[in-house]
Amino acid sequence: MSLFLESFFRALVYCVHPRVIVLSLLPLGLMVALSLGLGYFFWDNALDQTRLWLDSFAYTDRVWQWLDSVGASRFKSVLVPLLLVFALTPLIVIVSMLAVALLMTPAVVRLVALNRFPALQEKQGGGLASSLLWTLVSTVLAAIALVISTPLWLVPPLALLVPPLIWGWLTFRVMAFDALANHADAAERRAIFKAHSGWLLLMGVVTGYLGASPSLVWVLGAGFAPAFVLLLPLAIWIYTLVFAFATLWFTHFCLGALHALRLQNRVNVPDTRTVEAAAPQLPVSQP
Repeated sequence: MSLFLESFFRALVYCVHPRVIVLSLLPLGLMVALSLGLGYFFWDNALDQTRLWLDSFAYTDRVWQWLDSVGASRFKSVLVPLLLVFALTPLIVIVSMLAVALLMTPAVVRLVALNRFPALQEKQGGGLASSLLWTLVSTVLAAIALVISTPLWLVPPLALLVPPLIWGWLTFRVMAFDALANHADAAERRAIFKAHSGWLLLMGVVTGYLGASPSLVWVLGAGFAPAFVLLLPLAIWIYTLVFAFATLWFTHFCLGALHALRLQNRVNVPDTRTVEAAAPQLPVSQP
């Protein structure tokens, strides 16, 4: 518990570090440029396809009539953009997290290690190829879980539990691995994952709930469709801040756990010189 809270508050303090602020601009700029570029070329076509998809259902006209009857006819003009944005949100979240992991995490790990654990040995237990493969497999598994669990989102209590659990598991897998990639070997990484799996998953779930905060941005723009173009950079900025904080949190936690693990192993390993001195000396027979 102490490591959990300590790493949380240290991450908050590091969020205002000048170097961290500058580093957070890299994934933010990439995501904003990518989103606006794709939106410029594909947004109108995507809206048309979404409208055609809605019109293909027999009950769509009934929904429009019901909206007219309750005085919410204006909502029809923003329903299609809302549906499209909500459909693309998981993709934006995943790409934002991957951008932070690739462009920000290595520098953050070096910063935390230099300031807190300068003597911590780097065993290079996971290179770039291993990290990319680990992230790819974890992302695919999370995407499959999201698709399979989609019917559960229609149940109000489960809608508040299932998606954050999936995002939490994915965040835990990706960020904990990257935080330990340079300093821990495979055995140490497995030991930390096993010993602290509950806390690491909880950290991921908290990050998942924080990652849901940009949904408020979409709600604010529900009454004015052109506002989505302006609100998209704001939402991506919030995603970037959330994952930047998560990177700092996981880095402080994992490096602290690794430091404690090595201290424990050092205590538990007997000194060979002491063992040799305590061993009985056998008489040497003379020829």
